Amino acid sequence: MSLWVYSALAAIGLYVYHTVNVYRAHRADQAHDKQNHCLPPPSLQNKWPLGFDNVLEALKATSEGRLNEHLLSTFRRLGPTYQQVLAGEATIMTIEPANLEAILSSPDVWGIGMRRKITLPMFGDGIFTQNGEAWKHSRDLLRPRFSHRAYDDLEVYREAVDGLIHVLSEKKGHVVDLQHLFFRLTLDVTTKFLFGESVCSLRSSNPEFEAAFDVSQKIVASRFRFQKLYWLVGGAKFKASCKTIHDFADNVIRRKLERAEQDPDAAGDDFLCRLIQDCADHDALRGQVVNVLTAGRDSTACLLAWTFFHLVRHPHVMQKLRDEISELDAGRSELRRSHLSKLKYLQATLKEVLRLHPSTPLGTRTSLQPATLPTGGGPDQCSPISIAKGTTVMFSQYSLHRRPEIYGMDAAIFRPERWESGSAIVSEDPTHQKMGYMPFGAGSRTCLGMDFALTEAAYAIVSMLQAFPSIMLPEDEKVELVGLEKQTVTIVLRSTDGCKVVIG
Repeated sequence: MSLWVYSALAAIGLYVYHTVNVYRAHRADQAHDKQNHCLPPPSLQNKWPLGFDNVLEALKATSEGRLNEHLLSTFRRLGPTYQQVLAGEATIMTIEPANLEAILSSPDVWGIGMRRKITLPMFGDGIFTQNGEAWKHSRDLLRPRFSHRAYDDLEVYREAVDGLIHVLSEKKGHVVDLQHLFFRLTLDVTTKFLFGESVCSLRSSNPEFEAAFDVSQKIVASRFRFQKLYWLVGGAKFKASCKTIHDFADNVIRRKLERAEQDPDAAGDDFLCRLIQDCADHDALRGQVVNVLTAGRDSTACLLAWTFFHLVRHPHVMQKLRDEISELDAGRSELRRSHLSKLKYLQATLKEVLRLHPSTPLGTRTSLQPATLPTGGGPDQCSPISIAKGTTVMFSQYSLHRRPEIYGMDAAIFRPERWESGSAIVSEDPTHQKMGYMPFGAGSRTCLGMDFALTEAAYAIVSMLQAFPSIMLPEDEKVELVGLEKQTVTIVLRSTDGCKVVIG
């Protein structure tokens, strides 16, 4: 027989083999669903082929700074778990604590899915793009750095916070965007703490790096929304921004290596030193630097910006904070972490800010094998849901934290007092109590730097309120209902219009 006949027979054989496997998998799924009483969740209806109408609606909401509210509205309409289909690919959306617990407590069943491919051009190979043993090794390498004993005396924060106070002192009487400065503050703290040397961006800024970081994160966020079609989003601007970030990281590494070569005893014992000893591959080393830079800079900066965003719009809350801080028995230079932890109203305020504006508002996991979610299926949305291998589940901490069933009918209101008795969760459901608040994630991937970030934010807030008797909202600044303000969703959640105040 001729070659084309053999080729045709081989193609037919492969097709039959694939069809049989698909049929067997379908029958197995049916048997699994029947055995576990699984039913499908509600579906977001597509009006256009491939669901592009819903894609365009989400993109429009993103451009208008209301993506989170768009998702919250959809959850309110369809229920806490629903399914959407884009280009034939099904994604499960959920804010149901029982489902979140099932997903986040089972890392062997649920992986990070497309995250690595989506973020690799910017992040490289690091703790946030790794799975399995590589991820465990990176986490073990980073964990000792975040023992609170390393920052109990607050020394790692002082230089940067003093720099912030100095910059703000020169802007008294003028409108200033705190969000912009907070990103520089947290960059300085992160580089000092993890790399042994601050880049001093509050004194000498790097606008090119800051712009590249913002552009790259916005594009990465768009790639996430397209999931398996992520490759449609990118281009020359993305590549150029990623290169700028990588050049910045390379410069940090180069300076550390030069210092170690000139004086080995002065090189230090910080995270970067350990990383250099542990990682021989330069690209992998750079990836880890970019990963920890992003985490250390962005989440805390957004927490600080949203805190002052609310404080200047709720002056009674700021006054309660001032009253509490005035009772401290230590000046700013004498403050320790132990002093900050005793400021109960400050801690409640930070929790409330993170509830309404979690630094990471969205998360995803992908099933590594056939799985079951415990609830959300059927007409009453109480039946288990069958999950095929490779299915992506997206969850919204932003929407979860605004559920009235969990936080009461005033869940959409900024009210720090709800935390004064401990937990603000009004539901008596144990799963709601456990999974109803997760601004730093949950399960094995809970943020290692959570306490470090909260301590940094608390120290900066106390220092600013001690240094400046007046921090006010500019006269022409909008005051809207919580949730109506424009929000920019990248890897983190930031205020689109910044955090403008007048320092007095």
